[in-house]
Amino acid sequence: MLRIIVLLSLLFALSNASVQDFCVANLKRAETPAGYPCIRPIHVKAKDFVFSGLGTPGNTTNIISAAVTPGFAAQFPGLNGLGLSTARLDLAPKGVIPMHTHPGASEVLFVLDGYITAGFVSSANAVYVQTLKPGQVMVFPQGLLHFQINAGKSAAAAFVTFSSASPGLQILDFALFANSLPTELVSGTTFLDPAIVKKLKGVLGGTG
Repeated sequence: MLRIIVLLSLLFALSNASVQDFCVANLKRAETPAGYPCIRPIHVKAKDFVFSGLGTPGNTTNIISAAVTPGFAAQFPGLNGLGLSTARLDLAPKGVIPMHTHPGASEVLFVLDGYITAGFVSSANAVYVQTLKPGQVMVFPQGLLHFQINAGKSAAAAFVTFSSASPGLQILDFALFANSLPTELVSGTTFLDPAIVKKLKGVLGGTG
């Protein structure tokens, strides 16, 4: 028994010895599936752990009247290797973040300004919707379809945090209509009239 305890203690010490406190991204090197290579600790500065990009509202002059400002490792090197990422959402009046999913992460949304109606659909097709006011937080489980809509008459803003450095993103509307799938296939798999499919493809830049 004593031999087992000593062995486990040694393994624990060795595993801890190999763990780095941080891995600030070397943006001069290519990103890999595991993230960016680390810059040498001697070159790390306090500013590498600070990001000011989320303090500026994004440009909401677009088809969805909304903007997403990312704070991933490419913008915020200190996040590299920590399994986290962040972003800012800005929604003009009637702005919307369309139904979408993050295959690789859960999401926590914190409302900064305005009122946002947000919700998600479970794998059992149960719907969870709530109108949030400033200071409220909502969580969206990994991989589930979810959305955010400006529920007020003025601009709204929120911060989001993801449980992964690479949460991934697939927007349902674009997945269906901003592609080259023939209209007949999209119509047949969505039960939508072909004329509607063609119209949506025209709006979102799809072909076929």
